[in-house]
Amino acid sequence: MNKSEVFDEKLQELARFARAISHPARLAILQYLAETRTCISGDISQNLPLSRTTVSQHLKELKELGLIHGEIDGLRINYCLCSESIHKYLDEFDSFFGKVRSASVNCEI
Repeated sequence: MNKSEVFDEKLQELARFARAISHPARLAILQYLAETRTCISGDISQNLPLSRTTVSQHLKELKELGLIHGEIDGLRINYCLCSESIHKYLDEFDSFFGKVRSASVNCEI
């Protein structure tokens, strides 16, 4: 049994999201896709200071979590942000950290 399994599913899901966005390369990919405001066809690594292989590995992680789509179009893949999934995770993150932020605990000595 994996120790993370003892926590409720929502916490596990938030942890998966946090893990996915915890790498600067994945944040850069999300930022690039957001700034272009369109689906990107072809090689994203041309626009990032990373090798094609490294970008592919990060794209795979983002795709597995559902933060991006990757549709095959002939020999190319079109990458797009998955806004619905991103909004879902951000709403859950806001809800979680809203409770943490509003906790009225003062640990100052």
